[in-house]
Amino acid sequence: MLTQVRCTHLKDYLTCWFCCLFLSRASEPDADRRQFSRSSIPGPLQGDIIQFINITSLTSLPVGVLSPSRMQNVGEQGHMALLGHSLAAYISVLDRERLRKLITRIASDTTLWLCRLFRYESGSAYYHEDDREGLLKVCRLVLNTRYEDYSTEGYTVLNSRQPVIYQSATCRPGLGQHLCSQLGLPLSSLCTVPCNTMFGSQHQMDIALLDKLIREDVETGKLPLLLIANAGTPGAGHTDKLGRLKELCEQYGMWLHIEGVNLATLALWEVSSPVTAATRSDSMTLTLGPWLGLPAVPAVTLYRHEDPALSLAAGLTSSQPVEKLRALPLWLSLQYLGHDGIVEKIRHAVELSQQLLEKLKTLASIKTSVESSGGSVEGYFAGEREVLDSLNRWLCERLAQLVPSSGVDIVELEDEGTCVRFTPLMTAAALGTQRCDVDLLVERLIELIPVLNCTLRLRLDFREEVYRHSALSYIEDLNWPGLGAVRYEPRIEELNDSKRKLEVEKINSELLVKLQELDADLIFSTGLEFGPEKDCIFIGMATEDLDVAELVDTIAALGRDIEENGRLLENMTEVVRKGIQEAELQLQKDNQDKLMEEGVLRQIPLVGSVLNWFSPFQSTVKGRTFNLAAGSLDSTEPTYSMKAQTGGLASPETPTSSAKRLPGQRLFRRDGAGGSDSHSETSSVGQAEDLSRERFPQPTTPTPPSPVPDEAVSVVPESPETPQRPPTQENGEVGTQEGEEEEREPVGQEAPVEETGR
Repeated sequence: MLTQVRCTHLKDYLTCWFCCLFLSRASEPDADRRQFSRSSIPGPLQGDIIQFINITSLTSLPVGVLSPSRMQNVGEQGHMALLGHSLAAYISVLDRERLRKLITRIASDTTLWLCRLFRYESGSAYYHEDDREGLLKVCRLVLNTRYEDYSTEGYTVLNSRQPVIYQSATCRPGLGQHLCSQLGLPLSSLCTVPCNTMFGSQHQMDIALLDKLIREDVETGKLPLLLIANAGTPGAGHTDKLGRLKELCEQYGMWLHIEGVNLATLALWEVSSPVTAATRSDSMTLTLGPWLGLPAVPAVTLYRHEDPALSLAAGLTSSQPVEKLRALPLWLSLQYLGHDGIVEKIRHAVELSQQLLEKLKTLASIKTSVESSGGSVEGYFAGEREVLDSLNRWLCERLAQLVPSSGVDIVELEDEGTCVRFTPLMTAAALGTQRCDVDLLVERLIELIPVLNCTLRLRLDFREEVYRHSALSYIEDLNWPGLGAVRYEPRIEELNDSKRKLEVEKINSELLVKLQELDADLIFSTGLEFGPEKDCIFIGMATEDLDVAELVDTIAALGRDIEENGRLLENMTEVVRKGIQEAELQLQKDNQDKLMEEGVLRQIPLVGSVLNWFSPFQSTVKGRTFNLAAGSLDSTEPTYSMKAQTGGLASPETPTSSAKRLPGQRLFRRDGAGGSDSHSETSSVGQAEDLSRERFPQPTTPTPPSPVPDEAVSVVPESPETPQRPPTQENGEVGTQEGEEEEREPVGQEAPVEETGR
């Protein structure tokens, strides 16, 4: 009977442990070897052990106290497992006779408990760190059994009849190759059996095909050696038809080895018939660490064999006493949990799986792949395989972030593709998953399903809208979990490939920054870290009220604006240089015309002043303004007549908002589509209106102005305190006439300067 021990302090752990080991009655055959007594421990030995543990692992703690804060992520049963490793190191230095008694007791008790717990009668146990090591030792045992001279002749005896190992297509990846590599067998000795294609589960081994393959190997002189079956496949948690496979192995004299997560359900009172057949197997591997939430405990391979010499030759048993101490952490943990505690942990995990399965049956967009005995649950949508794989990966990442205690992860299945897996038998004990976590997981799943459906539906609309814009290129990336990807292509034909690539990279980088600054619910990024597509913009998941047309129009308009600004900056030097040359020529011509109109007498300082006082002269030479956008000189006469700056037509406004928006409403939302969700939590005006006011400031004069051209710099000589009159030399003629000796302004007035542009 497996007893249960609960202790709260390190001193109690050690006392219970060494009372059992050094009990004076331990060697008596009729003594109750599971009764502990504190008085049986030598005092000096107990003090030395406590001091040793504190020095090596808990130096900052008082003697005999285990701090829960230092191991807050490890449960009480985890403390016991970790303690076993420290004790095993100390016990290994005891004298040989006492060490032999201790390890014999530990190994025999642990093997007996495991065989009774998992209904594996008359079995032996091998404890190993690598969960593949047990199967490897079993293969060596079968080779020694089927080939009598294998221990002396080695691999040469295999030439007469080549051994064959059969495994299911749903076995762990790389398991068969690892066995062949360690055993020195060619890969031709490995036969992978496909799963059912016509009848039965698509995750179970095709027994009829297996029978056919075995007969063919026997006819060609090969020796069927071993069959690896699943009681819970790694991906979908399905169990092979173990009863039928056992009959087939008996027919051909093969060894049947079983592994899988569903073997844990053998500890329950009620076990499904497919899993119950595992108790008839020749060997099976148990991974108790994940099932019970025990850190650093070994895996166990239970097997049945009558020849101890062959077991020793295969490495399943050892003549070295220290190697048997691997069972010590498991021995301590099993006593601490007790039979009821072990069963309760496994039952709780199975109930969590059944709870999630019942809730998922009500969701139309979810398909599950699960058996009644528990296992894993996968959900995926019907549609295009690559796109759905990316969406399911995104779904799993979001669920893992929102409900971390659920333990969901990604699994790749051959037929279904990428799925979300929930395996509480492997994760619930370590993460502490509860029923409320499953309820929360379903709630988050219900919230995310509409987002997935909308994104999947709007991907086609997004692609069609991108095709409508000649400056945009649609990027087909099926691995992107979102609306899609787009690249802005500049309309520059004269650039070579290298310069054009740099220009594309520059424009799309600036475009991404501008899009990320918008007040929108969408996520804009550069895509997957190791994705094949570069220099493009990836749009994330979409909601029902997304206005795809407005989104694409905004991307195209912002890209065009960035391209035009970049082109203007690049050509600014040349434009300014040519404009200055033209202005100098125009100024020289205006000065000559002015000299001809005024005459020589007006150029004499004293005579000119008297002549201008008696007979004022009005020049016909007008001022000039330099337009940076056009790179030309324009007349200032419209400025004098309209009392405001004028110019050509302004560039079209960036259409970041197609309609008037309510306060607080985000960009790219269709009116009335999302209800209250279409408004953000903050009250702000649309992004397009803000950009419009920044680019086109309203004039302060009462007269309605004309549109102002971009990148224009002009000098306006108007004074707001005096009425306008035709500009003369006396009242301060204004323009670009350089070199004029006396350009005077009325006292106390200055010519205001207005600059518009970016």
